[in-house]
Amino acid sequence: MTERSKYNPNGLTEEQFLAAYDATQYERPSVTVDMLLFTVMDQLQHNYRKLPEKTLQLLLIQRGEHPFIGQWALPGGFVGMDESLEEAARRELKTETNVDQIYMEQLYTWGDVARDPRMRVISCAYMALVDHDSLEVQAGDDAADARWFELDYSVAQETRTNQPEGYTWEQDIDVTLKHGDIRLSSKVKVTEILKGKTIEIKREVLESQGIAFDHAKIIAYGIERLRSKIEYTDIAFHLMPSLFTLGELQQVYEIILGKELLAAAFRRKIADLVDETNEYRKAAGHRPSKLYRFKPRSRFI
Repeated sequence: MTERSKYNPNGLTEEQFLAAYDATQYERPSVTVDMLLFTVMDQLQHNYRKLPEKTLQLLLIQRGEHPFIGQWALPGGFVGMDESLEEAARRELKTETNVDQIYMEQLYTWGDVARDPRMRVISCAYMALVDHDSLEVQAGDDAADARWFELDYSVAQETRTNQPEGYTWEQDIDVTLKHGDIRLSSKVKVTEILKGKTIEIKREVLESQGIAFDHAKIIAYGIERLRSKIEYTDIAFHLMPSLFTLGELQQVYEIILGKELLAAAFRRKIADLVDETNEYRKAAGHRPSKLYRFKPRSRFI
């Protein structure tokens, strides 16, 4: 770089440019973080001879302030000026739900113009899978309550229209969340448009009952991402205790994928991810089942 190239067209050095820079010339949106915490729980089982049925659950907080006061939302909040996105996510999760020290990964950034009635807000969503037995959930900060909700995701309607240069594929997705007598629901439309070599995907909330902001859209996308990642990563093991049976692990895969799996094929698939132990689980009405533990794979292989 030449000495002259250190100056901009107005003859200013970088130090001079920054000293004179007016940050107020551009509008600045607020930034928030939202967290999807998934877990798997046993349903109440009346037949002790069967393995307990498992359900996929999502942690939600009840809003104690406007907007959407009394409705349920993903844990989250505003990012401070002197903290990173992940630091903000961990802080908000701790203060709103008492959950701390868990692995999270960035999911997606949401920036629709009218997604928050207060102001222009861009949100970065994080996703985590956790063993709920290791957590003590407790509402705090501006959250009136915090609970695990049984989550159901289903495609209500699907259409595909072929066009000269591609297609339009539409899905109407029903998202339902239940906890005791509380029932929340939403319908989300996902539209995928292929035109030539370009694919555009749009997501919109068509209707929502009890779910705040556009969080139903974030939840639906989180399920899609989770189903994709469980096929090629070891992410499912974050839901498991330290020791588990292969039957329990298969149930977790099935509840996330929304379909039954052949036991023999499943065991071949996860053979390199588990270590057999010399311990057994004994339960009334069952044969003792051998216990396994997760075998982490090196990232450098």
